[in-house]
Amino acid sequence: MKKNDLILAAAIIAAAAVILAIQFFRQDNGEQHVVVTVDGDVFGTYDLAENQTIEIGKTNRLVIENGNARMEWADCPDQICVNHKAVDKNGESIICLPNKVVVSVEGSKTSSLDGIAQ
Repeated sequence: MKKNDLILAAAIIAAAAVILAIQFFRQDNGEQHVVVTVDGDVFGTYDLAENQTIEIGKTNRLVIENGNARMEWADCPDQICVNHKAVDKNGESIICLPNKVVVSVEGSKTSSLDGIAQ
């Protein structure tokens, strides 16, 4: 490799490290909520700050406790969504493919970030 190739590779690695650090250390501003969709249709939007249990049809049960959301129960055979860790950060999600249920954490509507930056 030539000297210029090494400089280019180092610059790309440095830029990637800066972007990763910004994403890792950024603060979520505003309230967070959980959006539940079933088969692509919005089932409901719930505040992460409020402890509650949500029955999603007859197929899933979502529990929101202490700012975290977790799938407590599902009637699907693989139980991947139930074994998934609790979500609490903007952009995290729990997906139950057999039941077509998606639970996504989203920031407040007043967030200063746009859809591309997230």
